[in-house]
Amino acid sequence: MPFTLDSPAFTHEAEIPGMYTCEGRDVSPALSWTGAPENAKSFVLIVDDPDAPDPKAPKSTWVHWVLYNIPASTRGFALGVKPSDLPAGTKQGLNDWKKTGYGGPCPPIGRHRYYHKLYALDTLLPDQGSEATKQMVVDAMKGHVVAETVLMGTYQKEKG
Repeated sequence: MPFTLDSPAFTHEAEIPGMYTCEGRDVSPALSWTGAPENAKSFVLIVDDPDAPDPKAPKSTWVHWVLYNIPASTRGFALGVKPSDLPAGTKQGLNDWKKTGYGGPCPPIGRHRYYHKLYALDTLLPDQGSEATKQMVVDAMKGHVVAETVLMGTYQKEKG
């Protein structure tokens, strides 16, 4: 069975509904995954936008959410999951607002792509500390990824 990541909020390459963005409730969508390899010891979830600030001239990848050491027994997150509701042992990294937790789509211009990337690892990662960044987590997981899957949604602001 292939390793897949899904959401009841949107399908792959479809528009992310406004409630999950800065124009709505800014809550994380429910996510679920199936087909994780049997040798997975943990998961990493990274949500980012490679189209910042302008999809016609991207200059950086904006990080919206970083979670690591998600237990291997986990198969998803509920709508608007709070830090206190994350599975025991799950660690959070900083997003590009310099905060932990989910920060929804809020593109300054144009339609952006938001990649929800889930990695199955053959290990638990060392604690990266309270200032953990996406890059620190990505560096720590090198050589430990046994499977990965992506759910990509798009969003463009309705209001100017």
